[in-house]
Amino acid sequence: MPFTKLNFKAGIDKENTKYSAEGGWIDGNLVRFRKGLVEKIGGWVKSGTNSFLGLGRALHSWISLGGTRYIGIGTTFKYYIKEGETYYDVTPLRSTTSAGDVTFAATNGSSTITVTDTGHGAENNDFVTFSGASSLGGLVTAAVLNQEYQILLVTSANAYTITAKDTSGATVTANASDSGNGGGSVVGAYQINVGLDDYVKSTGWGVGTWGAGTFGSASAISSVNQLRTWTHDNFGENLIINVRGAGIYRWVENSGTSVRAADLSGISGANQVPTVGLQIVTSETDRHLIVLGADPLSGSSRTGVIDPMLVAFSDSENELDFETTTTNSAGSVRLSSGSLIIGGLKSRQEVLIWTDTSLYSMNFIGPPLTFALNLINEGAGLVSPKGAINAPNGVYFASKTGFYFYNGSVNRLPCSVQEYVFNDLNLDQAFKCFMSLNAEFGEVWFFYPSIEDDTGEISRYVIYNYEENSWSIGSLVRYAWLDAGIEDKPMASGQVSSSNCLFEHESGFNNNTSSMDGVFIESADVDIGDGDAFAFVKKVIPDISFVNDVGTSQNGAVNFVLKRRNFPNETLSTDSTLQVTASTTYQSLRSRARQVVIRIESDDDNDPVDRLNYKWKLGSTRMDIQPSGRR
Repeated sequence: MPFTKLNFKAGIDKENTKYSAEGGWIDGNLVRFRKGLVEKIGGWVKSGTNSFLGLGRALHSWISLGGTRYIGIGTTFKYYIKEGETYYDVTPLRSTTSAGDVTFAATNGSSTITVTDTGHGAENNDFVTFSGASSLGGLVTAAVLNQEYQILLVTSANAYTITAKDTSGATVTANASDSGNGGGSVVGAYQINVGLDDYVKSTGWGVGTWGAGTFGSASAISSVNQLRTWTHDNFGENLIINVRGAGIYRWVENSGTSVRAADLSGISGANQVPTVGLQIVTSETDRHLIVLGADPLSGSSRTGVIDPMLVAFSDSENELDFETTTTNSAGSVRLSSGSLIIGGLKSRQEVLIWTDTSLYSMNFIGPPLTFALNLINEGAGLVSPKGAINAPNGVYFASKTGFYFYNGSVNRLPCSVQEYVFNDLNLDQAFKCFMSLNAEFGEVWFFYPSIEDDTGEISRYVIYNYEENSWSIGSLVRYAWLDAGIEDKPMASGQVSSSNCLFEHESGFNNNTSSMDGVFIESADVDIGDGDAFAFVKKVIPDISFVNDVGTSQNGAVNFVLKRRNFPNETLSTDSTLQVTASTTYQSLRSRARQVVIRIESDDDNDPVDRLNYKWKLGSTRMDIQPSGRR
């Protein structure tokens, strides 16, 4: 009997049953579909040797007029500017004390220092930098005190604790001589509050930190009761930065990386600039700074309390002027459909704004109205502030229940893994989700926190190939993504040994310096005819190519796994596991069943050298399958 060629449809199908999905793939990890064939995805390497504090939840790249490349990184703790391989801390300051307002108290035998500062306004994990302090008299020297500290515990509105350290970061324990208070010249420079590591769906009793707010009442949206997320955009070569639920800041490029971002509303010349917001966007050709979820005006001053549906915009070419006059184009408008602006995206000659229920298009039309806001769709809100992305053919976004495509109108995106993804999406941490683009491969990636994984953090992804209309899934921990363009390769934030860093993706074929484990693709059930007869499998002729960085490789191996069962609801049993290398011509086996399943997996159980520095691609594998009776 002639060999049977196994040509499976591209993409993962989890909408059908494993039997009805015959002829396709039903599961996979760390693989993609290209030209109808399945292959291992590209690898990643750590970018540089340095790291940063906090999970990097927002990335933005640009080039200055002088040709300097920058990456802005908003983390759960700080905001950094990456230039070269160095991360520069430009986190804005919230306040700076007068000399003498801060005092210290140490205890013999303890590394815990109590800091007293009346009305400090700090939260747990906030950062403060001390200067002007003198030695406490013993091991807690001036050099120990005059540096940046992360607050260990806020004990009251007027005091908190830190852990003493030397300039290398090693813990310092006070002795009996440390009886001083640091002197009368101590200054404390407090960075903006760090916010929360987790998304909170509402505010008030039962959410946020213990003791925050009033029992039984809701509190206003603020930086301390929101997941710490950032938006950022250029205004010229300068960078505008916004903490969701908090202030708006500007980092001036020609001031250098040693200068922190400054509160936009406090800069000289600022006129009715919103003091808080949910997101910022810079319009393209007309260059207005747009604040989504701005605080409204009360007379000529801002209230400091976010209106979650208010859109405010500056005068053209002037990010400091938000006062509406007859001679400028500044203004504001309040959206009506929905209850909260979730996110916005600068697209082709328009700014898209999503509320929790609807999508608006914001178009520049000139005076006297400046912008027209058109309601595009109701019923397709945004799952998270970063749940949308521009692609070459349009805009892709995710709601809480499905994927959508916008190109002048909104259309539901047919998805063969929709139920699998959205039943597993942890909506309690939905604001951590983000959409990203990998244009080289025609892919849109959606990263999300999984209920099944139960980590509270992003742990899985789904890929849509918009050029081939196929879907794939997998597990990968990433917190933000930046497509290639300014950078040569896609960049993503992640961790190496609990150290936060950036990864350069599509670089090599490894997990940083280690082999990429857990790579596999698994088919739906395969049978003869309608499955009324048993199939006898005698031989497999693999069609698998192995590629390294310089081309075709003679190294590498995968496992060809054959599973079997006789009925759709019967548990699969593994019949054969065969190693396939670049030199494998065929493999003999003996298996008899009504239904068989094919699984190709990186050779995780053998020598790591077999899966290091290579990728594999699966072609048209052939099998010797013969009928073997009905019983």
